[in-house]
Amino acid sequence: MKRLIPLSLLVAALLCGASAFSKSQSAKSKNDLARSLQTFNSIVKELYTGYVDTLDGAGMVRKAIDEMLADIDPYTEYYPSDDQDELTTLAQGQYAGIGAVILRRGDSVLVHQPRHDSPARKAGLLPGDVFVTIDGDSVGKDMDIDDVSRRLRGQAGTKVTVSLRRPLAGDSLYTVVITRGNIKVDPVPYYGVQPDGVGYISFTTFNSESGQAVKDAVREMMKTPGGLKGLIIDLRGNGGGYLESAVQIAGLFVPKGTEIVRTRGREAAQEKIFKTTQSPIAPELPLVILTNGNTASSSEILSGSLQDLDRAVIVGSRSFGKGLVQNTVNLPYGDILKLTRGRYYIPSGRLIQAIDYSHRNPDGSVARTPDSLTNVFHTRAGREVRDGGGITPDVLIPEMKTNRLLYTIVTENRAFDFANRLQAEHPEVWPGLDEDSVIYEQFKASLDPASFHYERQSEAGLKYLREAVELEGYMTDSVSAEFDRLAELLRHDLGKEMDANREAITQILMSEIEPRYFTDSEIVERGLSDDKAVARAREILLNTEEYKKILSGKK
Repeated sequence: MKRLIPLSLLVAALLCGASAFSKSQSAKSKNDLARSLQTFNSIVKELYTGYVDTLDGAGMVRKAIDEMLADIDPYTEYYPSDDQDELTTLAQGQYAGIGAVILRRGDSVLVHQPRHDSPARKAGLLPGDVFVTIDGDSVGKDMDIDDVSRRLRGQAGTKVTVSLRRPLAGDSLYTVVITRGNIKVDPVPYYGVQPDGVGYISFTTFNSESGQAVKDAVREMMKTPGGLKGLIIDLRGNGGGYLESAVQIAGLFVPKGTEIVRTRGREAAQEKIFKTTQSPIAPELPLVILTNGNTASSSEILSGSLQDLDRAVIVGSRSFGKGLVQNTVNLPYGDILKLTRGRYYIPSGRLIQAIDYSHRNPDGSVARTPDSLTNVFHTRAGREVRDGGGITPDVLIPEMKTNRLLYTIVTENRAFDFANRLQAEHPEVWPGLDEDSVIYEQFKASLDPASFHYERQSEAGLKYLREAVELEGYMTDSVSAEFDRLAELLRHDLGKEMDANREAITQILMSEIEPRYFTDSEIVERGLSDDKAVARAREILLNTEEYKKILSGKK
């Protein structure tokens, strides 16, 4: 009955606070909302108290809330009081638990990756271990993975007893008592200066510690004998976080009082302008920012504002395109609503939001804004930039495209299983890890073509075309024979297709293997030598003429 009470309070609050709605909203709209809320509350109460079978009232309301919010945008979310670790991690950069990523496979829940130096790793948990019990309760198909996660989390210093099965050790069963700890999420897992004098910062998230972490890294690198010739800030895969942190970091490189972003809500009075508040520590340092399709939110504020101000060259691929701003709202009983309050606009005046969730297709789906419908804006130096589709880099480094083969390797956990076997055979760091060709060839040999099935895109396309030709009445014996000939030419050859995707497959394999042996910092450093985007960024920073030419917009 617990969740029915806050719903009633919510109804009362909405009704009593109706005067706070926009004045432009009609009285009929207010009355319709009040009536709908009362009707919903009555239906829930009747179902809970009078339905022939016992119902989970709290579950029904939670499902209704989630469905309602899902129809708005992906960022407006409800967090019950007992499930707010995601918000805590975002705000504070840490959470309490055993420090392990888990996954569900069939009826089992497995350890996917224990974080380096975490309580889980110290207790001996390995990727692939299967949870059997948690504090005596059986873990099986009836225990939701979210429930498993909640049971493993808890206050630092408390203990949890887990029994696990290790398949690659003869299905051996072992039990450990793990003392939970505070798991810190470091926003800057690595920084360092390359031999050529170019500094590099791996920057993964915007939390309350990000601004100081980046500032400390820049200051430390500036102490390098001979100084820095340039700096690369890597925002690839950085999904964002605190807007204020983006403003703080931009302030390291631009004059005090520079506008970085402004947010606008539903009412004109809700506009808020964010300017830098401190003097920069590196106002003249040549700067390159790396982006990709997973660079989002605050990462786009940082990269987009420095692009608009002609302060940094953007290298990589187009960013995600999230131009919406969220704030948290406290609800009854300690629950929290993360609510989209407005949109943000970077210095050129552009909104980089790629999807308009207020205008959906008839089937409820949404799509990115076509490039043809975006608008031109200009940077401070007059360079053309566009809105409505993320941040487009000044220098494009295309991302590797995915396909059904790569998708299947990941979703069927083929790389995960291969890494488990490799770790079982080589508990310590194996010298072969430095030979990508060795890893790839071993993985290729481990796949049995007879048991590795997936529908290739060419097969799906040919099948669709054949059906279309038949439907439209063009299929004759000669046309059918041509289709058969084409199908023969496109006959499945797993080895050939794997070799064509060798580089991408190797990256997938190493993303599973390296965390088993190396820290986050070591993994980043290992990857720098053959990173195409980093190499191009260094070229630009070491070529003063090219750097200035890109920022000036001159051809």
